[in-house]
Amino acid sequence: MSTRILLLEDDSLLGETLLDLLDDAGYEGVHVHNGHEALDATYKEKFDIYLLDINVPLLDGVSLLDALRNADDTTPAIFLTSHKDKETIKRGFNSGADDFIIKPFDNDELLWRVEAVLKRTKHNEVKSVGDLKHDKLHQCISYKEQSLELSRKEYQLLVLLMQHVNATVPKELIYDELWSSSEGGSDGAIRVYVNRLKQLLPDVMIENVRGVGYKLVH
Repeated sequence: MSTRILLLEDDSLLGETLLDLLDDAGYEGVHVHNGHEALDATYKEKFDIYLLDINVPLLDGVSLLDALRNADDTTPAIFLTSHKDKETIKRGFNSGADDFIIKPFDNDELLWRVEAVLKRTKHNEVKSVGDLKHDKLHQCISYKEQSLELSRKEYQLLVLLMQHVNATVPKELIYDELWSSSEGGSDGAIRVYVNRLKQLLPDVMIENVRGVGYKLVH
């Protein structure tokens, strides 16, 4: 199956040029012209990576990625933009971008960056820990071939524990993963999610490392 790329670019000529470039490199590109079209496309189809212009009609690229990340969409994203100011770049990374490339850019550099981000995210993707299997594409976890019914934060916590299997995950890292800066996480809330996971996974050992964090033991 070919790698599928969503390209958000309101310049039709540039968009078609980039589609040809991606096609020649063996990727399958889908070109949309505004933020609403991009949002609709992500609901209807699955993509391996997003290439997002920032200054586009209806919904700008940063706001789009904010909305996707808030909906638990972890698809890697690269911004293509003429912006060079630090504030815009900061906003982009804070919204969950994996990389930036400044227009005008070299076509080869774009392809190198796409390949690098895809390799990095694939390398970091958790496949399985024992009988726990993580399907990142569909954002679900199964145990002994049975899909687990998890809330968003339970899912995020279990993925985090699986990523750091046999190592203690500090509570500070759990806070950063489960709650935004505007939300209020607590030790008590973490304990609730851990206890819920223990109920769902009675044969899986999740240790409380007192005063530090939690550890998934395999």
